[in-house]
Amino acid sequence: MTTSTLNVRDYDGLTVPTAGTFAIDPAHTEVAAVVRHLMVSKVRGSFSGVTGTIVVAENPEESTVAATISAETINTGVADRDNHLRSGDFLEVEKYPTIEFRSTGLARRRGEKFVLKGELTLHGVTREVELDLEFDGAARNMYGKDVIAFTASTEFDRDEFGMTWNAALETGGVVVSRKVQVQITAEAVREG
Repeated sequence: MTTSTLNVRDYDGLTVPTAGTFAIDPAHTEVAAVVRHLMVSKVRGSFSGVTGTIVVAENPEESTVAATISAETINTGVADRDNHLRSGDFLEVEKYPTIEFRSTGLARRRGEKFVLKGELTLHGVTREVELDLEFDGAARNMYGKDVIAFTASTEFDRDEFGMTWNAALETGGVVVSRKVQVQITAEAVREG
């Protein structure tokens, strides 16, 4: 176990990691999606096995993120629903096995809050998205490696990604909302 100093620096009053490359830690990262069901309740599903890289630049606002999610890992806690989500009606995982995100820009709002712009590729369609990003901090893990953590959220219209399956309700509305809310909690470990 290493007891060396954590590799951080001050950036306009915010403690951030020194420049370097960080690997997203799949064991400590969750990407969750929330949709309305029957227009009244919310159903949550999450993906496991998220991989990717965060490159922290000398100027933190020039940092980049690239992430890959295995679409087949969707888990809502109901096997039949998960299988339907994996089908051609939604994720179509046999044809589109991964969900990809590549950042195109990062801008600080205030404090620990940033806006992360990027391209989301889902169901074979790429669209621009903006994530509200909060840098949660840096720490040293038990193996002497620097770890950074963040949370992020966004929402998108699933119809724009070609996932248009739905059914009308007799009372008005539809079975599944078009709007998908995404919530991310993540850790990444410094490489090298």
